[in-house]
Amino acid sequence: MAKLKKALRLWAFLVLLAAAYLSLWPVPIDPQIWQTTKEPGYVGPFAVNQNLANLKSILLGNEEGPEHIVIGKDGKLYTTVASGNIVRMNPDGSAQEVFVNTGGRVLGFDFDTAGNLIAADAYKGLLSISQAKTVTVLTDQVNGSPIKYADAVVVARNGKMYFSDASTRFGAEQWGGTFEASVLDILEQSASGRVLEYDPSTKTTRIVAHGLAFANGVALSVDEQTLFVAETGKYRIWKMPVSIENVHVAQASAPVSILLDNLPGYPDNLMRGLDGKIWVGLVKPRNPKIDDLADKPFMRKLTLRLPRSTWPVPKAYGHVFAFNEEGQILANLQDPSGTYPETTAVTETVDRLYIQSLHAKSLGWLPK
Repeated sequence: MAKLKKALRLWAFLVLLAAAYLSLWPVPIDPQIWQTTKEPGYVGPFAVNQNLANLKSILLGNEEGPEHIVIGKDGKLYTTVASGNIVRMNPDGSAQEVFVNTGGRVLGFDFDTAGNLIAADAYKGLLSISQAKTVTVLTDQVNGSPIKYADAVVVARNGKMYFSDASTRFGAEQWGGTFEASVLDILEQSASGRVLEYDPSTKTTRIVAHGLAFANGVALSVDEQTLFVAETGKYRIWKMPVSIENVHVAQASAPVSILLDNLPGYPDNLMRGLDGKIWVGLVKPRNPKIDDLADKPFMRKLTLRLPRSTWPVPKAYGHVFAFNEEGQILANLQDPSGTYPETTAVTETVDRLYIQSLHAKSLGWLPK
């Protein structure tokens, strides 16, 4: 009997210890209540199909995560990978070489008129990389505030560079990498992301807009007077003039507006294609369990106290689509099996569609 009582006391103590851990153990996020809408599912212009299945592959050796793909002014294909390398190759995948390693993690990039590669490095800020492979930091702060998670960038014809700082709360380098920091930011929903402009003629950085739940891909309109911005954490894409100054999107009025809302997944990169298209990748589909936690901040804290294997990570699902500047859906390519993981966007050339990915070990592509 004494042994039974001792065992029961031990069991009660362990239960109390577990309850205290689940309730009180510190976590890095301060979850905010936010409003979400019912998941639309794959209907209408996003009807399920197999158009992204059976991708052809360009193997990348030991590299993975071709997050962004651009055809350079030299006709070569450039892609950024998880190792920090920027890999250069022929468009068919041959003659692969490491162009440069920044010592960080470049996500989005573009080329300026002089042929310099302008890189959004999640660890280091906005960089310029010459064809001689000289790396220069253009900016790593704005108004004294550090740029913690440079994510995507587009260079206008006038030389100005528009780029996203995905989160001012969770820097990619400080929190274990780009994916880990993005999970924390999206769970917290403090909407600390912003869009910035760097003007190389004056070497100044300014805030275009802020208040975004993980600011991600950016693209310019044809006349370069409007920016399109993916807000990953709230499943939507914004449209805003490049001329606005330090506008909080939640308090903005026309002409700042939501172009596409309540998407069936998390939008990532934005890439201009041909014939007026803008491509976007849904890196993961939505998970109703995550939406159900929108008004339950304590449960989101508790989630981080559980083993990572129990987190409500959305399933694998390949999905990219294209829209025009009015928000009409022009193309919809899916692979419900998710064989090619975490599709982040499309780079369109005359004869191919190259599929970008967060974690794939190859470049996916489709002939046109």
